[in-house]
Order: sequence, then C-alpha cells, then structure tokens
Amino acid sequence: MPPRLNLPDLGVGVGLRVPHYAELFGPGAARAPLDFLEIISENFLVEGGKPRYHLARALESYRVVQHGVSLGIAGPEPLDRDYLRKLKQLVREVQPPWVSDHFCWSGAGGAHLHDLLPIPYTEQAVSRVVERAREVQDFLEVRFALENTSSYLTFESSTLSEWEFISEIADRADIGLLFDVNNVYVSAYNHGFDPYEFVEHIPHQRVVQIHLAGHTNLGDYIIDTHRGAVSREVWDLYRRTLELTGPVSTLIEWDDEIPPLAVLLAEAEQARAVRAEVAAGARLAPIPRGIPQLSESNAAAHGWLQGGARETPSNEATP
Repeated sequence: MPPRLNLPDLGVGVGLRVPHYAELFGPGAARAPLDFLEIISENFLVEGGKPRYHLARALESYRVVQHGVSLGIAGPEPLDRDYLRKLKQLVREVQPPWVSDHFCWSGAGGAHLHDLLPIPYTEQAVSRVVERAREVQDFLEVRFALENTSSYLTFESSTLSEWEFISEIADRADIGLLFDVNNVYVSAYNHGFDPYEFVEHIPHQRVVQIHLAGHTNLGDYIIDTHRGAVSREVWDLYRRTLELTGPVSTLIEWDDEIPPLAVLLAEAEQARAVRAEVAAGARLAPIPRGIPQLSESNAAAHGWLQGGARETPSNEATP
C-alpha cells in the first residue's frame, strides 16, 4: 500500500478557534506561519452567518481540514443521515484531503451526551465500527479517518488492546488513522501500560494526521483538557511516532484557557523542529519505556475549565 494512503503531508497547523479570528483575519493581519488549519465540522454546519463568513476567510489563505466530534461511530443507533448530508455539503465546499472523527459513541435513545465515550474493545465492536466507517467513507466520497480517544475507564468485556482494536478497524475498513499522541500518553498513564508499545503496534502507513495537545495531571489520573503546552513526555512520544510513520500532518490543539496565537505558533515551531530532527536522522535513544509516572514536567494545578471561548462581539474578528 502506498504510504499515507496517497494523502499529502500538510506540515504543521493549529485548530481554528474564535479568540484567534482577529489575529488571523482582522484588518491588516499578516498570514500566520501555519501550513494548515483544522476546523470542528459541527461549528460550520449552518447555511450562512458569521461562522461561514469566517470559514470563507480561512479558506482564502489556508489549507483547511475537517474534524468532527458528534458522529458516534460506535453508537447503538443508525447513523444520522441528516448530519451526514450536511457534513458532505461542507466537504464539497472545503475540499479537505480527509475528514475525521473519533473512535467513540456519544449517545443512545435519542439523547446526545456531548462526550466521546469509550468503546469495549471486542470483535463485535470491531465489526460494527468497520461496517459504519466504510459506510461513512463511501457516502462522503473522501478519505475518512478515526482518532484514538483518551479514556478513564476500561471494560471487563474487552478482549483486545486499544492498539489492536483501532488497527483492525483501520485495516478492515480501509480508513486512515488520526493519531492523537497526547491521548496515547493520557490513557497509558490512566490504565498503566507502556505508551511506546501502543505507538509501535499500529499500521503506521495509515496515520494521515497527528494531534498534539496539553493535558492536566491530577496525580492519580490525567485529564485530556487540551490546556497548556505539550509536555516533554508527549514530545518524546511524538518523536518516536515520526520515526515510525515518517513526516505526517501535525496539529496543535488548545481548547481551554486559550492563549494568544503567538503561544500556539511557538508550539507549532517546536513540532516543526522535531519533524526536522527526525527527518535528518536523529533518533530517540534510549526509548523511555515503561508505565508513565508523575513528574515535575507533567504535573499541573488541579481543576480545569471546559469549553474555551465562544464567538461573541468582544472576541470575534471584525469585517
């Protein structure tokens, strides 16, 4: 199989968030040193208005990829056809090289819980997700990818490791992987496994994009808050991932206590530096194997704020 499913390496980007609209699109704003932006698809599934206005401005200057949060690929109910039709229309306008969502379920009985809920890692769940992922990819007529999520519990019914689970689905459904390196570290810390074993046992040729983000370490467990800088441990894990995958489109996520754009650009430059070092032949040695432990570099203050800023007159870009 050709590397990266014949998809391009876009370089390094950040998630498009409301507090940065003015810096990215405001009067006199220079083009930021970013290779692409990632949007949350659901924020733009509307007929018009300010969200679509800002999306049009993003498309004028940047390559844009779409990332979803509400598909619920493993859910018990049929796929939402109305949602998929709207998503396909957005795909036609944005023209992304791929569209992604998560390995999760998000509701049942007509209720949407607005969360990325964990899946039992069983062959039955594999078969269900494979069937639905194929259906989504065929319907959207663009490469589809699913992202590994962070988790805080495990199921006694699971018979596979998480890396076996997502690998089998990706291969059988012929889809891509959006590989979230921070989520690997978070789940490894929470469940007591070696994150490098996860990284080394996935189909590397199917990784079409990588996510990096900060997290909040509460001592006994880590919460995937997307707050703060990427930790040293996650940078090391990213380096090892690139050694195995080669250069892959990489995105910095920051969704709580969102800082000025310059802070994200600094994180993006760090990702570029790691990419360059790996491309030049630098290797992570020795590989820091073992179960993650609390350290000064990954410790953080307790508590977190959920959701980030929303679009209001005070923080949106002006025409």
